[in-house]
Amino acid sequence: MAHIPIQRHRLDNGLRVILSPDGRTPIVAVNLWYGVGSRHEERGRTGFAHLFEHMMFQGSANVAKGEHFAMVNGVGGTLNASTWTDRTNYFETLPSHELELALWLESDRMASLLPAMTQEKLDNQRDVVKNERRSSVDNQPYGTAEERMQALLWPEGHPYHHSTIGSMEDLSAASLEDVSRFFATYYAPNNAVLTVAGDFDPEAALAAVGRHFGPIPANPDLPPSPIMDVPDSLGGEVREVVPDQVELPRVHVAYRIPPFGTEGHQAFDVVSDLLGTGRASRLYRSLVRERQLAADVAAFVFPWAGGSTVLAVWATARPEIEVDTLEAQLLDDVARLATDGPTDDELARVRTLHAAAAEQGLEQVGERADRLSQYACLFDRPEMVNTEIERYDAVTAGQVRQAMADRAGADNRLVLTYIPAEDAAEDAA
Repeated sequence: MAHIPIQRHRLDNGLRVILSPDGRTPIVAVNLWYGVGSRHEERGRTGFAHLFEHMMFQGSANVAKGEHFAMVNGVGGTLNASTWTDRTNYFETLPSHELELALWLESDRMASLLPAMTQEKLDNQRDVVKNERRSSVDNQPYGTAEERMQALLWPEGHPYHHSTIGSMEDLSAASLEDVSRFFATYYAPNNAVLTVAGDFDPEAALAAVGRHFGPIPANPDLPPSPIMDVPDSLGGEVREVVPDQVELPRVHVAYRIPPFGTEGHQAFDVVSDLLGTGRASRLYRSLVRERQLAADVAAFVFPWAGGSTVLAVWATARPEIEVDTLEAQLLDDVARLATDGPTDDELARVRTLHAAAAEQGLEQVGERADRLSQYACLFDRPEMVNTEIERYDAVTAGQVRQAMADRAGADNRLVLTYIPAEDAAEDAA
């Protein structure tokens, strides 16, 4: 059972600091979560949070463009960043004696990014993000599915209605003034969690954190969280067919479910594993191996904490299979989990898989730091990292059955079907 050491501190400027010492390996991870993601973007300004993630590597008043990467890589470290609906995170893993380098780099761009921001850098990174959208969304088979699911599961104007990558139009409209205001609003110490995990002396590390981050002023006008409330149910089945440049039809089915971090959500973590994790999962066994209707399957939940999130499953039809046949069996397999619930053997299987994955992840200091930042940033409860396995194992067969009965009915179902564009053209002729 995981027992990650946790020391919590808070600087006078509001920065939450989580220290998790572990001297087994001479490496250290620095992980910084900002409480800003695509759900905080204004209408007409989608894609800002992700665009800004790119701008954070374009240099600051004291670090030239590209130097952040060069300095960390130069000492044998690794680094990156990511953006999603609820947050943006930045992270480095380095030899433990280089801890102060990472702290200085992160504090420097938190404190002094704006003076180094230029129109040229914005234009350059805007083009980079647009190319990322073309390659990962617009020109990727089934690449628009996640974006369409968000648009259909949450009403227009809701913070989860739009995708993190944003629209081409909004990216084109981003001005230097917009980007500067976004940074000044959200990239403040009182909107961030800094986690240090691995081989370090806690007293010395805390002193270094205070030295580098302590002088950075808080933002006293941090906006309140956006309103995320929606009804539990979609109020009916929603359907959309998308002709696309794909070889095989694919059926996506999604349901609005309770948000990550709540008791109601936990059962759906188990559901997604029962349905789609591994070749012994229900969907793989039924659709791929036994009935040979699907070439591949997947099931997952998004760990979004704002009012609601999504359980999604999909299956890609084999070449000779009608998509309607595949959809009917997919829906039947999902429905049986609501009527019959899982068997004891199925629960034992997913509990073992989950425990192994959780323990393996926490053995890596980078992953450990990220989860501590996640629980601290979203719930102010980093201790939740130590009960991940316990919470998962506590879900009973009856709770799975009830959760599916409550949320996985036709009144809360989105069916999004991708078909080859050539087939759609022939049908229309």
